[in-house]
Amino acid sequence: MLKVSAVLALASSLSLAAFLPARAADAASYNGTWRVELVTESGFCDGRHTYSVVVQEGQVRLLSASDEATRMSGRVGADGTVGLNVSQGSMNGSVLGRLQVRSGSGTWKVSALCSGRWAASRRSIVAAQVP
Repeated sequence: MLKVSAVLALASSLSLAAFLPARAADAASYNGTWRVELVTESGFCDGRHTYSVVVQEGQVRLLSASDEATRMSGRVGADGTVGLNVSQGSMNGSVLGRLQVRSGSGTWKVSALCSGRWAASRRSIVAAQVP
């Protein structure tokens, strides 16, 4: 359950931007795979988790889910604003923050269970094809 909370927390940092339309050309500047590290600062979630995500034309998808029940949806806006929703079973979280050319950071929260910060580093420029 704690690992689920951490995944949900990652997604929450990326949710607000999911509602903001991005021009394809601008959103594409964040295309690629990203390594994201979540650090819990308060609550009952595990302390630290690392995930891989892919950004393709502004859409964000989780590549390294340890559980098929984990779902992520969200966007990176043309200005790098990240907004995601992550869910696993009945738990939901939000991820907010900003990406730059090679890195990014922000915060995450899973209701009252836990919260923390995240940091991302770009691993590749070309996004992997995700079904």
